[in-house]
Amino acid sequence: MAEAEEQETGSFEESTDESEEEESEEEPKLKYERLSNGVTEILQKDAASCMTVHDKFLALGTHYGKVYLLDIQGNITQKFDVSPVKINQISLDESGEHMGVCSEDGKLLLFERSWMSRWKSSVLHEGEGNIRSVKWRGHLIAWANNMGVKIFDITSKQRITNVPRDDISLRPDMYPCSLCWKDSVTLIIGWGTSVKVCSVKERHASEMRDLPSRYVEIVSQFETEFYISGLAPLCDQLVMLSYLKEVSEKTEREYCARPRLDIIQPLSETCEEISSDALTVRGFQENECRDYHLEYSEGESLFYIVSPRDVVVAKERDQDDHIDWLLEKKKYEEALMAAEISQKNIKRHKILDIGLAYINHLVEKGEYDIAARKCQKILGKNTALWEYEVYKFKEIGQLKAISPYLPRGDPVLKPLIYEMILHEFLESDYEGFATLIREWPGDLYNNSVIVQAVRDHLKKDSQNRTLLQTLAELYTYDKNYGNALEIYLTLRHKDVFQLIHKHNLFSSIKDKIVLLMDFDSEKAVDMLLDNEDKISIKKVVEELEDRPELQHVYLHKLFKRDHHKGQRYHEKQISLYAEYDRPNLLPFLRDSTHCPLEKALEICQQRNFVEETVYLLSRMGNSRSALKMIMEELNDVDKAIEFAKEQDDGELWEDLILYSIDKPPFITGLLNNIGTHVDPILLIHRIKEGMEIPNLRDSLVKILQDYNLQILLREGCKKILVADSLSLLKKMHRTQMKGVLVDEENICESCLSPILPSDAAKPFSVVVFHCRHMFHKECLPVPSMNSPAQFCNICSAKHRGPGSAILEMKK
Repeated sequence: MAEAEEQETGSFEESTDESEEEESEEEPKLKYERLSNGVTEILQKDAASCMTVHDKFLALGTHYGKVYLLDIQGNITQKFDVSPVKINQISLDESGEHMGVCSEDGKLLLFERSWMSRWKSSVLHEGEGNIRSVKWRGHLIAWANNMGVKIFDITSKQRITNVPRDDISLRPDMYPCSLCWKDSVTLIIGWGTSVKVCSVKERHASEMRDLPSRYVEIVSQFETEFYISGLAPLCDQLVMLSYLKEVSEKTEREYCARPRLDIIQPLSETCEEISSDALTVRGFQENECRDYHLEYSEGESLFYIVSPRDVVVAKERDQDDHIDWLLEKKKYEEALMAAEISQKNIKRHKILDIGLAYINHLVEKGEYDIAARKCQKILGKNTALWEYEVYKFKEIGQLKAISPYLPRGDPVLKPLIYEMILHEFLESDYEGFATLIREWPGDLYNNSVIVQAVRDHLKKDSQNRTLLQTLAELYTYDKNYGNALEIYLTLRHKDVFQLIHKHNLFSSIKDKIVLLMDFDSEKAVDMLLDNEDKISIKKVVEELEDRPELQHVYLHKLFKRDHHKGQRYHEKQISLYAEYDRPNLLPFLRDSTHCPLEKALEICQQRNFVEETVYLLSRMGNSRSALKMIMEELNDVDKAIEFAKEQDDGELWEDLILYSIDKPPFITGLLNNIGTHVDPILLIHRIKEGMEIPNLRDSLVKILQDYNLQILLREGCKKILVADSLSLLKKMHRTQMKGVLVDEENICESCLSPILPSDAAKPFSVVVFHCRHMFHKECLPVPSMNSPAQFCNICSAKHRGPGSAILEMKK
């Protein structure tokens, strides 16, 4: 429960008991301040008994029977001596032209403003005891005396109803009734601990008779824990001023406690407390329930708490007050969010100030990383504040915390700021230093200063890979690519090839080809071959002269790309393949048209490379020596047969048969494979009688099967050939039997005149050949006795074959 305390200056502030502050984090709904100026002057001589509020002025009643009209600030504008006794209640209509006043003498007076702002008074009610409360709304006036609450209709001049008081045990002078209009037809009555919500309704015409045109229905009623001193509406909620007594733990005596101002939510038979504030008003220890009153201004949601020696104004808290409370509770992030959402409405707070306070709070709590991260959003593009915060982080030794969040583009801080942070990392964290160098653009700081700092550290630790790599990156930023390349090669760094390509450093690597090949021969060779125009083949081969294994890798890939570009090195490559890559030697010999065969044969014979030697002998035309080598060195009949098939030489088959005739396994191989190339009878006749040949029966069966297969293939091909010939002959015959269109557009191929005469009545004779050439019969040469057939002159002259006449037209 919040508590509002009096200050020496006369201001009125809200506070909270220490025990309650620890338990509750609930934000108060209202704020308070004391109404001073003229009110202070009045209460020095008199005591306040009641008040009413209008949009334009206030009306304050006193114990001495006076009514003061005040402006909104509390300054006195007019004074009325209404009664010699205490004023119980004042009520105004919406226009401010009518004022109802009730006092201890039992009368209800109506004051009406007349000409020249004079007030004319008249008695509305008297004779039923003291009028203790009165409230005016529209055409309705409600007042309370010792008997109950009356409602009067100004328009009809009729009393509508009487609502009797419930608890008659309470003295009405000590616990007076509290009234307030929620709207023009809803009256809320508070008396003792009871609250009633009354609705004024129109009576149906059939029920009128002699009754008033309106009646009252109680729509809600509930009890409270404390005695009610005042009521006021707040939207669909209710503001309630309560009086309570407490018992002292020390003396066990009852005493008057601070009055409470509660915001409650009325329900049908009970209520729900929304907030509760205890108010320290002047002289609360001596006050009774009747001494407190609650008035309100509907337009501005202002609530006036009136006591004999004090008038306190309660206001709904605005967004500035909400932010104040959040800051007081150190809820800086919520305060910052609230300020951003309501930045157009807040007047006392600035988003930047709240943000800076939030950063300071996080730093004080030791949450340096969060504080640094928040700087991005809070400081924005304010370079002065950025630099201030960086120095603050430096003072507490937390430059590393803020480094990831420094601006890098818009805005950019002074180079000294970035250099200061880089030096901090360089002294204690090489990896962090390297990360910043990679992430930060090189133009944020003085590159030469950082380069020198790194070189100084390398004097102490010359082999530190992190520092060397970072130095290479710094050299790259500074366009000192030569030094950067040298470091990358030393480190065997994967980015070395990217650096060469990106910055066209081929002129710088001409003397570093061996280093590049040692690092990654595949990438190096690809790069060198892709940029042959920048580093020639000759230069690369020369640089690799002392490293023949690397020379071979380069030349081999060159040969795979183009068989002719490196032809001058093909002789050298024979030895390189023989030494480092024999599996690719034979493919090289087959694909190369520039390598000297004699040299290759010499090298292969020296190294006893049989397959390569066989190929070279064959290529050089010495097939018989090659076959002999296969038979003697490899002892492989299948390979020998395959070689003989490739050469397709009868003499070579004869040599193979002679060599194999005394070797049964070879004879078996020949019998299985010779059938399609050589007549098997030649081999079979030469086999000595009595020689045991493995799998002879199977071999003979295979020979017969191969022979039958050949016969079947020949017969099949013959049938297909005959069928195709017959089909084509029929097709040609059908084509030649078709008619040929002859019209006036056709011409004689000999005289070039129209083939048909212009006069269709004249006789004519036309010859049309199968080639579609047409002639007048008289334009063709007369056939001789030896060759009576006619042929197309044009096709015969072009050697297209004789075109015989297919049609002769006569008329």
